Amino acid sequence: MDLVIRNAKVWTVDERRPRAEAVAVRDARIVAVGDDREVRDAVAGAEELDAGGNTVLPGFIDAHNHLRTGADADAVQLGDATTLDSVRSAIDGYATEHPDREWIVAEDWSYAALPGRRRPTAEDLEGVAPGRALMVFSYDVHNVWLNREAMRRFGIGAPERSLAFGRPEIDAGTGEPTGFVTDFAVMGLSRDGQAALAEQVPNFAPDEMYRRLLRSLDMAAELGITTAVEPQNSVDDLPLFRRARDEGAMRSRVIAALFHPPGTTSEELDAFAEAKAANDDDRFRVGPIKLYIDDVIEPHTAAMLEPYANRPDTSGGTFYPPEGFAELIAELERRGFQTFTHATGDRGIRTALDAVEHARHVNGPRDARHQIVHVECVHPDDLPRFAELGMVACMQPRHCAPRIVQDWRANVGPARWRYAWPFRSLIEHGATLAFSSDWNVAEMDPLVWLFTARTRANLDGSEPWTPEETIDLPAAIRAATIGSAYANFGEGDRGSIEAGKLADLIVLSRDVFVDEPAALLETSVDTTIVGGDVVFRR
Repeated sequence: MDLVIRNAKVWTVDERRPRAEAVAVRDARIVAVGDDREVRDAVAGAEELDAGGNTVLPGFIDAHNHLRTGADADAVQLGDATTLDSVRSAIDGYATEHPDREWIVAEDWSYAALPGRRRPTAEDLEGVAPGRALMVFSYDVHNVWLNREAMRRFGIGAPERSLAFGRPEIDAGTGEPTGFVTDFAVMGLSRDGQAALAEQVPNFAPDEMYRRLLRSLDMAAELGITTAVEPQNSVDDLPLFRRARDEGAMRSRVIAALFHPPGTTSEELDAFAEAKAANDDDRFRVGPIKLYIDDVIEPHTAAMLEPYANRPDTSGGTFYPPEGFAELIAELERRGFQTFTHATGDRGIRTALDAVEHARHVNGPRDARHQIVHVECVHPDDLPRFAELGMVACMQPRHCAPRIVQDWRANVGPARWRYAWPFRSLIEHGATLAFSSDWNVAEMDPLVWLFTARTRANLDGSEPWTPEETIDLPAAIRAATIGSAYANFGEGDRGSIEAGKLADLIVLSRDVFVDEPAALLETSVDTTIVGGDVVFRR
């Protein structure tokens, strides 16, 4: 459709012309950017959208969004459950309201809900929803807590000690599984893990996963996300995306990363390459290869250079030996793959950087744009290496909000707080930042990312933390638009408002450049445009 957006405060994210009043669109592309009169003349007779003096931005690009798994509408929500008793009560209440549900899944459980922040056990769920199988996910979706009935149905107990979707913790005294399962993010989102869950748990059946995807896609359009990277998929998951595209439900563009768990074979890599070639259109394409080098800081499983402050007996570990990981990155690069490595601890991040440095030595210079995802705890010596190695820091600003990082801060200790989510330091050292939500670990709303990047505070503005790493609004917007576009080799056709680029645009409900940061949380997306088509209007 032909469209002119006028009477706007256009923030183009184009350094050559950072501001404008109007944008003209024809045949899915931007054809003019400038003042109202010159733009109107560029597309005579076009439909006009009066922005009312509000901000117009490039569409947000969410560089790490679990669209496919998303939030489970049929799960117990535990975000407000701050104690073990409140967790039990919430699950019991749900069970009463859903008497026919044999499996009860709960999500968003906080590690802090357990006394002394200890790890939960099946005994903690004794007497809750008797006879039902309970599966409780931590808020970061890295760990699962099972009751005895779920353990029985999954077949874990003497003598079986393994699961396809995680690693059951074994009690050192009894030799029995405790009900706490680690490494779900690595194993549970693998091809085998998803198949095992779908076989038994109705919440993971293919049709339910498709409904989750559709809900996430609807949310993305409403929140102004015009491209999202789904970070962890097997080739078996790709038909869900194609179905959404073919049924017209993929209002935002989607890039699907393919997951490479330890043990992935050469034949599977060949299948990845075939999938990448077969899925490459302007609405849906296969992108990078997702890897894990470590886990997460909250349960002390991220790889740290020094022991945890409150667990001096451990510094976490890596899923690969450093030399093996370096060879893996070099081999994937030789095969033409971009990599997308989860790393949260300072040793995990350094191992990922070292691996790409090795790839540079053996493969020679190339524009690979390997990404490190999360980048939570960065040793100062490693800050300049992102730019030196051409690596992108894919970060989630909301994760550093004070109330969310209580366990994180206690675990790393005050001496390392200055390493935390170093947005400003990375930018000052020349790194490209790509912002994202990590939905459903945190809110999908990009305006929340912008607020947190500016303030490093809670949503009520309280407890600003490590304010030396805040960044201004233009820098935050760049990370949420052109930075994320660049991370995915898309800066040539999206991420800024320039003639010739795709008409992926959003109109906000106010001029966000004239108010205090708190106004971002009172702002909404009024209109989302993808390829010149209005896909959401409030």
